[in-house]
Amino acid sequence: MYNPSLPSQQRGKHKIFIGMAPGVGKTFRMLEEGHRLRQEGMDVIVGLLETHNRQETAQRAEGLEIIPRQHINYSGSILTEMDVDAILARQPQLALIDELAHTNIPGSQREKRYQDVEVILEAGIDVYSTVNIQHIESLNDLVARITGVVVRERIPDRLLEEADQVVVIDVTPETLEERLKDGKIYAIEKVNQSLQNFFQRRNLIALRELALREVADNIEEEAIEQAANSSQLNAPFCNIHERLLVCVSTYPNAVQLIRRGARIAGYMHAPFYCLFVQDPERFLTKAESLHVETCEGLCEEFGGEFVRVTDSDKVKAIATVAQNYRITQIVIGESQRSRWQLILNGSLTHKLLRSLKNIDVHIISTDKR
Repeated sequence: MYNPSLPSQQRGKHKIFIGMAPGVGKTFRMLEEGHRLRQEGMDVIVGLLETHNRQETAQRAEGLEIIPRQHINYSGSILTEMDVDAILARQPQLALIDELAHTNIPGSQREKRYQDVEVILEAGIDVYSTVNIQHIESLNDLVARITGVVVRERIPDRLLEEADQVVVIDVTPETLEERLKDGKIYAIEKVNQSLQNFFQRRNLIALRELALREVADNIEEEAIEQAANSSQLNAPFCNIHERLLVCVSTYPNAVQLIRRGARIAGYMHAPFYCLFVQDPERFLTKAESLHVETCEGLCEEFGGEFVRVTDSDKVKAIATVAQNYRITQIVIGESQRSRWQLILNGSLTHKLLRSLKNIDVHIISTDKR
């Protein structure tokens, strides 16, 4: 139960339930977790619930204490908003608050509901909230291009970054369409219009991918930060997104490698890098310098980033760049060395495979010219 002896400045924890569209089940899941935590002895209240006349959602809230809304006189009409002061006075352990991106009625203490949530968090109260992916500020233009709908209510990206936990509520586009047709999202008379506009299958597929990617980005960034703060020199790190690195040399086959690497990166929808390691004890000939410049131009033409480093140990240089750039896939050409050179000095490929962890290596057969 709530402990009044805790310091008031101890910020509450924020858990956000995010989905691709209305009707995926964000609010329902939030209420389910509220019931579970209440049964475990936590002091849980509903700070704000938007049922949108969905019977299942309203029924799921039964048994939870709901804080009455405050009434606001706006242009002669009495409207309602979340009563933040009542929640602060009640001091629960957890407040369930729907629709994080909501814009408050003019005359409210704060313009946006997410600002109300921040006040509640600062009071040391945990908050569970809900939001759809189209309300994320940085994705607004992209969502408008995908759906043709400009979303007016938005929240800053930092809310996802600062949240203690972000949970994707995921359903298939087919399931969401069925819920819509059954009248579980909007009134029956609005179903056909919705299916022809925002709820088109292609829109739902794209929005679903956006939601999953956004949360994956946050997980990866958090893992990177934890690895950077780790006291372990070789702390493990998490790469959720594919990133591809092509290792080029002064051999003519480098151009073929870049083309193949760019195709592989395209299939994976992965960022694309090319690496040239210069031996500090060897000067390039004019022809070799021009060749490397050609490789750089081709890499950039494919939308990649060309990286140059100077190191006498090529394997160590490749491994370092791979770790710094969070590489998951490396493309190299088959060895151009003679059999005797391989016996005496070993293969770069074998050395790389021994040095690299959790990275796939593609060995590309190229013309030996």
